[in-house]
Amino acid sequence: MTFASLGLIDPLLRTLDALGYTTPTPVQTQAIPVALAGRDLMAAAQTGTGKTAAFALPLLQRLTMEGPQLGSNSVRALVLVPTRELAEQLHQSFVEYGAQVPLSTYAVYGGVSINPQMMKLRKGVDVLVATPGRLLDLFRQNALKFNQLQTLVLDEADRMLDLGFADELRAIYAALPKKRQTLLFSATFSEDIRMLAGLMLDNPLSIEVSPRNVASSSVQQWIIPVDKKRKAELFCHLLKVQRWKQVLVFAKTRNGVDQLVELLQEQGVNADGIHGDKPQATRQRALDRFKKAEVQILVATDVAARGLDIDDLPLVVNFDLPIVAEDYIHRIGRTGRAGATGQAISLVCADEVDMLSAIETLTRQTLKRIPQQDFDPLHRVPLTDASGQVVRKSKKPKKPKVIGGGKKTLGKWLESNEPSEPPIKAIRKVPVFNTGPKKKK
Repeated sequence: MTFASLGLIDPLLRTLDALGYTTPTPVQTQAIPVALAGRDLMAAAQTGTGKTAAFALPLLQRLTMEGPQLGSNSVRALVLVPTRELAEQLHQSFVEYGAQVPLSTYAVYGGVSINPQMMKLRKGVDVLVATPGRLLDLFRQNALKFNQLQTLVLDEADRMLDLGFADELRAIYAALPKKRQTLLFSATFSEDIRMLAGLMLDNPLSIEVSPRNVASSSVQQWIIPVDKKRKAELFCHLLKVQRWKQVLVFAKTRNGVDQLVELLQEQGVNADGIHGDKPQATRQRALDRFKKAEVQILVATDVAARGLDIDDLPLVVNFDLPIVAEDYIHRIGRTGRAGATGQAISLVCADEVDMLSAIETLTRQTLKRIPQQDFDPLHRVPLTDASGQVVRKSKKPKKPKVIGGGKKTLGKWLESNEPSEPPIKAIRKVPVFNTGPKKKK
């Protein structure tokens, strides 16, 4: 199978050849012909399997072949994504894939000034990549029109539909033309999201090139049980002993990101962090430096879990397990991409056992445990398995309280038929002193 056999035009084929793309991946093989035919599509595939090219290439080809004049403030294809980082990355992918076709592309997202974006949209854009909030801001300020829209793409569709974007999506859908092509791409789809997405699409074709909610087999995964308060110490120990060169670390909270980055920098480690409280320019600069290997450790919240493509990233560390089990698949999908191998290590404390169980149930595999010498947890992490079972250690029964000077206990009283009432401690009489005036006899 070749890209030419999928029906792509020569300008795109030349670009793919220059980028070193020789053989289409399974998701590209199945999705490109369907998208070229104008069909609505739902596509699920593991991370790192080429989903971006699977929708970008046919979208660029359809726009190139149709070639109508763009109206001012108009857009012909809209790609919605959940994060700013993913918006910028997809925009760069469209620039690369469309290097030899006469199309314009642009990305809009929050965290930066809206005025330059409004200026850029005045002449219209063929392909617009956007986060929902900023897209609505632009639309409501009349900086954007959808009358020429032909194709809508939702990348990371499960996140878009499931995690906080419902209101924005409803408002966007209400503004879009009823007649359009809609493509949904993601690594994971829950049953509820599949049903909801099915209502938004017109007679969609569904393709699933890999088992649902399964992490890539190219990623070696294991966990290290550890007490919560010793996670940072363990990470620094592993960093030194294993001589890690480049690591993407996921923490649960923004404060957790900042604290770990500060600790690493105090120890002379070249580390940086990204999370939602940082300005977009700062986040993008940290990510760019990490991609160029100018930063050794990048600590991030789940803003970096979706869709980010980092060449040859060898290792992902879950400093904290994600609250949503599906995010585990997306996190570790940052390594082991495009046929490469990778490793994913999770530092797990007793408080996270339910999250661990949810991950193992979702991925249908029990993660191997590799204890680290001198870091055995005082608070045992209960055993789990892919069936969702958590083997919790039974608690030692409390010793009954001693009642009545210790000769009889409440437990013994409950088991005995002798006393008619529970034994109680004798109450010593306390003399009562009358401080009021004496009564006359």
